[in-house]
Amino acid sequence: MLRPRWTCLWQRLGAEVVPDIEPLLTRLREPHRHYHNLTHIRHCLSVYDRGPRRDDVVELALWLHDAIYDPQAHDNEERSADWCSALAREAGIAAALSERAHACILATRHRQNPSPADECLTVSIDLAILGETSVRFRRYDRDIRREYAWVPINTYRRERARMLRAFLDRPVIFPLPWFEQRLSHRARLNLRWAFAKTEIRHRP
Repeated sequence: MLRPRWTCLWQRLGAEVVPDIEPLLTRLREPHRHYHNLTHIRHCLSVYDRGPRRDDVVELALWLHDAIYDPQAHDNEERSADWCSALAREAGIAAALSERAHACILATRHRQNPSPADECLTVSIDLAILGETSVRFRRYDRDIRREYAWVPINTYRRERARMLRAFLDRPVIFPLPWFEQRLSHRARLNLRWAFAKTEIRHRP
């Protein structure tokens, strides 16, 4: 059902030409992706479908927010946002829509809580895995480690702990209240479990 959904989305956005989905699918199936892959996009779209509102720009951002993913790079979101803009130009959709989608993708850098409603929705959906069942969260935690298998374990634990603590220290994890009310309690339990795992224990 992915291809018909992709086509319908672009048509609703007013596309003159529907971009080919295959380059995106090829990227999402790259072997180094254990979490940031097609399964993650399917999960995001499923959460979006169950969420509080519809916004075609947000759906477009969800499709493309991990189009580029290299765990050793620091500009994945920027490059993914640029790819989205290039597809929007190819499709001939309104520049204002393209600019909104670009901003929504950049918001998934999670450097701070966004304020525009479309960015809040995008970020909340991208983070929804944090509030999943412990089984699904632990699979996510394992898959993130697999993507960073090239990082020495102590370094990985230190950096992972810093990121987890940053989320735990936020008064609000999900910028959209609808998600915060439903997912934040379980998300904090999951994050505390993951944080405890990062402790580096030395033998006496």
